[in-house]
Amino acid sequence: MTGHVPSMTVVDLDAAIGFVVKKGDPVDRARLSYLRTGVSPAEEILAAAEAGQADGGGWFATQRGKIPSVDVTCFRLAQLDDLGALGRPGVKRAFDWLAGRQAADGSWQEAKELAADAPEWAQPGDPEATLYLTANATFWLTVMGLDVRSSLPYGDPTPIPYADAALRGAEFIKGSLNADGTWPSYLVTGWLGAAVMYRQDMFYEAARMQAVLGERLPAMAPADAAAMAATLRRVGVSADDWTMIAAKRRLAETQRTDGGWESEDGEVFDVHLTLNVIRALYETAPPHRSTLL
Repeated sequence: MTGHVPSMTVVDLDAAIGFVVKKGDPVDRARLSYLRTGVSPAEEILAAAEAGQADGGGWFATQRGKIPSVDVTCFRLAQLDDLGALGRPGVKRAFDWLAGRQAADGSWQEAKELAADAPEWAQPGDPEATLYLTANATFWLTVMGLDVRSSLPYGDPTPIPYADAALRGAEFIKGSLNADGTWPSYLVTGWLGAAVMYRQDMFYEAARMQAVLGERLPAMAPADAAAMAATLRRVGVSADDWTMIAAKRRLAETQRTDGGWESEDGEVFDVHLTLNVIRALYETAPPHRSTLL
């Protein structure tokens, strides 16, 4: 049985990298290679990550699905982002589809027809699920806008794609916050929402949400701490931010002697969790760029 590293104060990234190399599949190793070097994966890896995409641009929740899922589409975008693939034509269609699914009030929900198959956290009509999906979709539209902006010369007037949709999503999230900075939804909604607030220059709301996350960090599962840190870093939150420092401490406390972390969802997810830690903490990870304009 693999034990935990005693009294660790820093994450051993070399050991984490070794764990992924040893335990990961070809896609896992391609993600690791991109995160470390910026080298684009082979076309067959990217094609496999895009497999099953609907003609309209989203991805289905099941192999027999007929209506794309907002939640699954965001999950696929996260996978493709780790492969440096957000600029691909198929991904552009996915972003177009995602933006087109936004409701008039700025929110996102799954289609009513998906109620029988959607998990609890994505049930159409449920307020908690609506806020989570809105934070998730807005995060990815914000990421795309950030990537495009960072690829342009300073002062370039080129319109940023999905900027209006991302702002309306951010306003919906902002309007949903409680006075103490908490949110009426799942924990994951907090770090997605905080990242959106930060990137949309809603710094007061971002700080309040990060304060709540910081209070919960000491008891967070490693998967949650890693996902939170990776999400905040993706939108440019400094590695020296106190929330990031607290997340590193939590991850150092829970790293195993084999270099990996234990996922609450089972051993099969340990590599994914470890990759998320590397994504959050690897200091020389390549900047994400998109060619989508």
